[in-house]
Amino acid sequence: MLRTALRNVLAHKARLLMTVLAVMLGVAFVSGTLVFTDTLGNAFRNLSAKSYDDVAVAVSTQADPRAEKVAGVDDATLERFRALDGVASATGRVSGFAGVADPDGKLIGDGWSNTGGNFAPGKDGEDAAYDFTKGSGPVKDDQVALDEETARRGEYRVGEPVRVATNGPVKEYTLSGVFTTEDGAVNAGGSLVLFDTAAAQRLFLRPGVFQSATVAAAPGASDQKLLDAIEPLLPKDATAQTGKALAEEQAVQIEKGLSDLNWMLLAFAGIALFVGIFLIANTFTMLVAQRTRELALMRAVGASRRQVKRSVLVEAAVVGTVASVIGFALGVGLATALRSGMGLLGGKIPAGPLIVSPVAVGAAFGVGVLITVLAAWLPARRASKIAPVAAMSSVHAVASTKSLVVRNSIGGVITLLGAAGIVGGAAIGETNGRLLVAGGAFLALIGVIVLIPLLSRPVIALVRPLLTKLFGVSGKLASQNAVRNPRRTGATASALAIGLTLVTSISVLGVTLGQAVDRMTTDNIKADYMVSMAGGGSLDPSALDALSRADGVTALSPQQPAWLDIDGDSHAASAVTPGDFEKVFSLKTVSGSLGSLKDGQIAIGSETARSNGWKTGDVLPVKFDDGKKDELKVGALFEQNDFLSPVVMPKDLADAHSPSARPEIREIWIKTDGGASEANEKSVVNALGDNPAMSVMDQQDIRDLFGGFVNTALNIMYGLLAMALLIAVLGVVNTLAMSVFERQQEIGMLRAIGLDRRKVKRMIRLEAVVISVFGAVIGVGLGVFLGWAIGQTLAADVPGYALVIPWDRLGIFLVLAGLVGVLAALWPARSAAKLNMLTAIKTE
Repeated sequence: MLRTALRNVLAHKARLLMTVLAVMLGVAFVSGTLVFTDTLGNAFRNLSAKSYDDVAVAVSTQADPRAEKVAGVDDATLERFRALDGVASATGRVSGFAGVADPDGKLIGDGWSNTGGNFAPGKDGEDAAYDFTKGSGPVKDDQVALDEETARRGEYRVGEPVRVATNGPVKEYTLSGVFTTEDGAVNAGGSLVLFDTAAAQRLFLRPGVFQSATVAAAPGASDQKLLDAIEPLLPKDATAQTGKALAEEQAVQIEKGLSDLNWMLLAFAGIALFVGIFLIANTFTMLVAQRTRELALMRAVGASRRQVKRSVLVEAAVVGTVASVIGFALGVGLATALRSGMGLLGGKIPAGPLIVSPVAVGAAFGVGVLITVLAAWLPARRASKIAPVAAMSSVHAVASTKSLVVRNSIGGVITLLGAAGIVGGAAIGETNGRLLVAGGAFLALIGVIVLIPLLSRPVIALVRPLLTKLFGVSGKLASQNAVRNPRRTGATASALAIGLTLVTSISVLGVTLGQAVDRMTTDNIKADYMVSMAGGGSLDPSALDALSRADGVTALSPQQPAWLDIDGDSHAASAVTPGDFEKVFSLKTVSGSLGSLKDGQIAIGSETARSNGWKTGDVLPVKFDDGKKDELKVGALFEQNDFLSPVVMPKDLADAHSPSARPEIREIWIKTDGGASEANEKSVVNALGDNPAMSVMDQQDIRDLFGGFVNTALNIMYGLLAMALLIAVLGVVNTLAMSVFERQQEIGMLRAIGLDRRKVKRMIRLEAVVISVFGAVIGVGLGVFLGWAIGQTLAADVPGYALVIPWDRLGIFLVLAGLVGVLAALWPARSAAKLNMLTAIKTE
């Protein structure tokens, strides 16, 4: 039986090719994900460990440059560290935001990864954290050094001027040197600017104070003993760790960060494999049907049911193993390509070997072989039940509609339970509702898959008259062939239905959220421009002064974060400029007037006011950031939005009680004379000193900023789901190819009575289109339903949420499904048309 099973695999290579491809793609996704994340994690762990090789103890503080009394590590503390036995050196570090422009004036890096630090040379004039490849470290206030990649991207050479942006105005420095570093931000695609220590302290903290310090051990000294000696010398709010402990902590964080990526990619691999199950099951069902007589003969000469079942499962295991080997090799290649692709997109991946772990190998082969064998189990079970006499006398036939009664009853119950869960989850909303929708979606999808064979007959019957009218005999035959074997049609259509259910639900949700964000932006903003710092940093107050003097600016208000303790509860507040605030924002007042801000009163969002029982005219006891207490009157209630905090207060009031000498400003909103124009934008940019670290966005840019992530997420989802749809296409090709093989005699008879090759091709193509569009219609319908339900659970958190059905995209999905059918039928249709009619008629 084993030899027979192996011979059958070799005898049906072409028939099993599509199955191999489906399993191969799924395995490639799984193994590629595991190898990629293992490689990435290993590289970053090694980098983290290497960056702390020479660090015995690391000291960190919560030093804040905005605080009146800056806590940190001062020079005296560093000297006490150096005086300890076993200390080779103690180096103070200070850091903050610093950005450099490329030749086009654009910021190099992403803002969050643009950092500045201090060059801290030892007695030998070198800083162990940096290896200079050109020039040397900065030793004057007007000098800076750049990391190698930033210097290359900015086309800077030693001795040339470099414009560097910090939180203050842009300043020009002379490039003293170029260096390499193990700094994580640089390796993530950011930039690092080194200043002389005194200059860095003035820029980022305060003269004579450091945010952190690193201590190097003398030969033979114990890191733990040094830590024990340093801890009593630490300033207030400072913490210390050994370099080894810090490296391990970072490794855990890296592992956690990569774990999220890992699970997301594996989830899409699972979807691809789930779709592949239908293709595999379909393939083995058809193979068993085609070998009915062969299996019956085996039973007649003594093979037991168990042996017949085992022979089919052995075939599946062989196919799964071959597919897993090829898929694993492709997965390793995919991991390498992903690593290179991230490098091309600007992500700097640390050097390191490709990590192929036993887990990746085991998962790849376990998944590939197990999925194939499980998918083939039901066809194998059916094969073992074939009666020898019935099969040899050709009595064995395709299951009738009556045989599907039990299946349809079960499918109906599961579908109803799933639909109830989806509707119930939509009604409940929020987290619990989303969990219920997810469970209901799974049941509904399974139920619909079970019901698809039943649905195929009435749904395809609706288009039969149209096909007959447009394409004549070919159209009529195609529609009849599509419902001849409901199980096969259902399994083929199911694969497309799963993929398009996910794609459609994501599209409905994405478009709806995108338009809600767009409406929110349009409805709440009057400003022509918004100025913000790269990476979400804080703007220097000098930017506000500079913009107030710019030509064309008619109204100007910051969005300055603050906190108010009201009735014992902490509330986020936005400090704004009264008068100008109403000109840059379009807030809908529920009661009172926003003009009351000029009188030192506050405005509160309606939801916050309702939950706390506040109303216009109430006088509330408050405690400010600086700890002082007062009473403030509620001058207005407004409809809350995502652009402002629940409490709005005058900027002067916030500044008077700010614990910081330099208030934090997140955004500045600007209204200009005549609206947005090239001249007004240039005036704003020039007022800011053409600062590459500050972005000036018009209303369209603002909409893209707040809604762009939705489109980005959609594109990523489409890309990841493409594999599932590709496997579904392979399923259509496989079904048609098998169908042509089964119907050779029938096709020969059709040719003999006058159906020419062109009409045979058309018949096969139309059959493919009917099956594909049928699956697409089911998928699109279920996807819209799911998209609506998930949206209902998010509606309470998204102001102005209203369901939007993207009819244009849904139309494109259906057209693409038809195109998929045409493309999938190319090879089977060509094979059918090339059949020799006399040979085909003699085929049994």
